[in-house]
Amino acid sequence: MSFPADTPAARAIALVADYYAAFNRGDRETMLACLGDDVAHDINQGARETGRETFRAFLVRMDRCYRERLENIVLMSNAEGTRVGAEYVVHGQYLADDEGLPPANGQHYVLPGGAFFDVRDGRIARVTNHYNLTDWIRQVGG
Repeated sequence: MSFPADTPAARAIALVADYYAAFNRGDRETMLACLGDDVAHDINQGARETGRETFRAFLVRMDRCYRERLENIVLMSNAEGTRVGAEYVVHGQYLADDEGLPPANGQHYVLPGGAFFDVRDGRIARVTNHYNLTDWIRQVGG
C-alpha cells in the first residue's frame, strides 16, 4: 500500500528509511537521532533494552563484531503512522567474537531479516529485530 507524501504513514516510512540509510552509511549519530530518548530495543532472541544511550552501547558492540549492510529493504506502515514493518537482507561479515556465539574469523553471511517499529512524536519508540539465528550460526560455521 502506498500513501500520499504528507501523511502520518509516509512520514513514518521516511523516518525508518532515514534510520536504515544512516545504518548503511555507518552514520550512528543520525541513527540515534531517529530514536526517542526512551526507545525500547528488543534484541533478536534476547532481552529488551531501553534508552538511546543503551542503544548507543549496543551499536558500539555491533560495530566491533560485525560489518553489515542491509539490501532489498521493504517498508510498510499502518495508516496512522504509528507502526512500521521492515523486511530486508543482511549482507555481513563477522569480525570479532561476540559473547555466546561461535568464534569470528571474518566469515561472510547473507541472512533475511525483519524489524518492527513503533513511532511516536516523530521518533522511533521501539525497534524489534528478527532473524534466524540458527541459519546465521550455520553460515559462520558454528
